[in-house]
Amino acid sequence: MSSSSPAVTYDGHMSAEAVGMHMPAVVTLDDVAAMNAADANGHRYETSPEGVLSVMPPPDSEHAMIASRLFAWFIMAGWPAEQVLQVAGLRIPGPSGDGGRIPDMSVWRKPPPRAVWLTVTDTALVIEIVSPGSEAMDSVTKVLEYASAGVPQYWVVERDGPQTVTLHRRTGQGGYEERARMPLAWLLQTSPDDHID
Repeated sequence: MSSSSPAVTYDGHMSAEAVGMHMPAVVTLDDVAAMNAADANGHRYETSPEGVLSVMPPPDSEHAMIASRLFAWFIMAGWPAEQVLQVAGLRIPGPSGDGGRIPDMSVWRKPPPRAVWLTVTDTALVIEIVSPGSEAMDSVTKVLEYASAGVPQYWVVERDGPQTVTLHRRTGQGGYEERARMPLAWLLQTSPDDHID
């Protein structure tokens, strides 16, 4: 293989080295959108406001079931489907540029406009379902980013036995405080309006 051709792995995909050779020096949200659109394997590409690119594997069946249960819970409680979105891109402003995150679910006070990267202005809630390997990202990094962006509430669903849901609410100081922690089954016995301001 010549040094000018991309290194291809045994399964036919380009190696990280080859992908890196083809990456722009600065990854924009347009670049990230193009990566998401071009990935035939279902990976999810995101970037932090600092420009750090993250690649997540496709969700597994347990992840999809949790997302489906939450979506049904909101719909059964009367939330319009146009205001409960799965895997919609959010623009996360930062001091050196905008990042883009794709939460597992976002709940909106009114239907958002059609866009690849939505501003968080009318979000009521963002939910992330933890996947193997994303624990620190979902429980630390995104807590800081979503709070800084102004997302009023952020919930994290763990993949432990009870599928523990941690409910964070934004404080007047711009961070989050933990409001509650409960098994998903308990949460689903309540109304979303019990938890969303």
